[in-house]
Amino acid sequence: MDLIIGFGLFAILLVIGGVFGRLAEKRHYTSIIAREGQLRGVLVFNESRPSADLEQRGGQLVVGSVVLAEDYFKRLAAGLKSLFGGRLTAYESLVDRGRREAILRMKHEAERLGARMVFNVRLQTSTLTDPATNPKALFSAEFIAYGTALLPQPRR
Repeated sequence: MDLIIGFGLFAILLVIGGVFGRLAEKRHYTSIIAREGQLRGVLVFNESRPSADLEQRGGQLVVGSVVLAEDYFKRLAAGLKSLFGGRLTAYESLVDRGRREAILRMKHEAERLGARMVFNVRLQTSTLTDPATNPKALFSAEFIAYGTALLPQPRR
């Protein structure tokens, strides 16, 4: 009987964690989509140099960084999925949100400087946890977007 109660309690907590995790992820996506709309005027390019005909005052490095971590529900879902193989969609959404959030933060910094374009944009991801040294630690990663904000010529 204790085993059934323990399993039932575990299942209830797992469902609650999954529901609240999905709600938090949905809220984050809603925020990302809204801010992407607000910052759509700041263009980003992976080309290293702007065209010569663009009037510019100069450039300045802009950076956006975010750290995201998995939750226990994502870890459990990914663990079960890895038994059977296939896409780990729980981690795909984590990586997607991290990259998009980093780009948004970079674009926000560029907008604050008055820039409408960012060139030579690069994305980097690094894990902050090492499963070899601490296998029980939750996965966390830092996502960085950086580039050169093209500062406009002052109006005369």
